[in-house]
Amino acid sequence: MGKDIYTLAIETSCDETSCAIMKNGREIITNQIYSQIDIHKKFGGVVPEVASRNHVRKISLIVQDALDESNMKFKDIDNIAVTYGPGLVGALLVGMSYAKSLAFALDKPLIPVNHIEGHIFANFIEFKELEPPFLCLVVSGGHTHLIHMEDYGKYEILGKTRDDAAGEAFDKVARTMGLGYPGGPLIDKLAKKGDKNSIDFPRAFLEKDSLDFSFSGLKSAVLNYINNNKQKKVEINVENVSASFQEAVVDVLVTKTIQAAKLKKCDKIIIAGGVAANSGLRAKFEENLKATDIKVMYPSLRLCTDNAAMIGCAGYYQSLRGHYGDEYLNAVPNLKLGEYYEGRSS
Repeated sequence: MGKDIYTLAIETSCDETSCAIMKNGREIITNQIYSQIDIHKKFGGVVPEVASRNHVRKISLIVQDALDESNMKFKDIDNIAVTYGPGLVGALLVGMSYAKSLAFALDKPLIPVNHIEGHIFANFIEFKELEPPFLCLVVSGGHTHLIHMEDYGKYEILGKTRDDAAGEAFDKVARTMGLGYPGGPLIDKLAKKGDKNSIDFPRAFLEKDSLDFSFSGLKSAVLNYINNNKQKKVEINVENVSASFQEAVVDVLVTKTIQAAKLKKCDKIIIAGGVAANSGLRAKFEENLKATDIKVMYPSLRLCTDNAAMIGCAGYYQSLRGHYGDEYLNAVPNLKLGEYYEGRSS
């Protein structure tokens, strides 16, 4: 057997400061995550400048925590992987600058990783037997994509949101109802107590055979429902609103994902991103796939949200394909899936 490869990975694309050490890509040695949720709650969402400042304060401590927990030293690390996009530019720059400095000082290879690709690879950590091809739904606060993963690093984007991401719609609806931040888990919890059929919110399936998504109309319908009832001084049942709104979102997500899986003749669907933790989405997939041969897979809750383990896994497989970074690597806040850093342009 060959030498084990240890990858130290850093993730700072939004409001989690995370460092992980991965063995051969799929085995977590440690996955340290510092969340800023409590800091941003009072603002009702992530404030980029505040997020960046807190990454600066925590990054060195989180990396040291990872080394201490794994009982390893920098000399034991083979690769340094880091998220370089997409995400908040200031937040990305903190983690990327740290990783670049670390790679230079230790003379270790630097691997720039796409954050969306990282979410997909969280499933490779969870399911050791998983191999492409498969159909993937990436659904989070900033992204809603339907992707056919043909092979490692080879993706076909079949559909994406034309406006709001699903997670973004959850947060905005939660904010309107005064639930707080982050909205997704709060709505999910309330939805379990409500009647999902009590309010007929719209589903945007778009043109025939379209695999794109649109949640702005649904979001507006929910906000109008809430505001109209407030103007009439009618008390709003937040459990029923949450359940009906969530059902409208997951109905579209599940229907289009299964449609795409059948189109590509995939017998595996994986879900990735923060909204993959939503219990309504998971239950809807299980229910709708009962009579099919298609299997649905999703990572554990800790691997659904932003974390460095998924970046380390994606980075490991990227290194096997020879995709590395250099001292000219910069943050790319709007990085697209399937785009890889090619070094400094001439």
